[in-house]
Amino acid sequence: MVESKHEVLRLESRLESVDRAQTQAQYFASEAGFSEADRHEVAMAVREIVINAIAHGNAYDPAKRVKLEFELTPAELVIEIQDEGAGFDPNHQPDPLAPENLMRQSGRGMLLARAFMDQIDFYPSPHGTSVRMCKHRPSLDGRGCSHSGPGANRE
Repeated sequence: MVESKHEVLRLESRLESVDRAQTQAQYFASEAGFSEADRHEVAMAVREIVINAIAHGNAYDPAKRVKLEFELTPAELVIEIQDEGAGFDPNHQPDPLAPENLMRQSGRGMLLARAFMDQIDFYPSPHGTSVRMCKHRPSLDGRGCSHSGPGANRE
C-alpha cells in the first residue's frame, strides 16, 4: 500500500477517454489498499463524472479537455475532475428517482458518485465545473475528508 502519490491527466473530450480515466481510478484505488468492491465503486464514480464532463460540460468539443487529478494521501484518495464547459448548478438537476425520470437512460451519474464516495463537492463556474470526490483509506475509516476547493491538491 502506497502512502502518497499524485497524478494529473488531461483527457480529450471523447467517450474513449472514459476507459483511461476508469483504469487510472482502479489503479489509484488499488494503491490506496481498497477492497475489490471499493475499487469498483471508485472507478464507477470516476467513470460517471468523466462522462458528464465530456458530454455535458465540454459537449464533446475537441478543443476542450477534461482534467483528471488523483491525490493519494495517508488518509484518503482525492479525485478532482474538471471540465471546460459553461458550468451548471448541481442543485437544479432533475431528481433521478422521481417517477417521471425512472425510465430515462441517463441522469444517474451524480447519484451513483455520491453513493460510492465518502464526499463529493461540486464547484461550478462560468469556465467549467470542478468535481472533487474523496474516499477514506481503509485503515482510517470514519475520518473526514479534507475539505478544500478545486485545485487544492495542486503544487
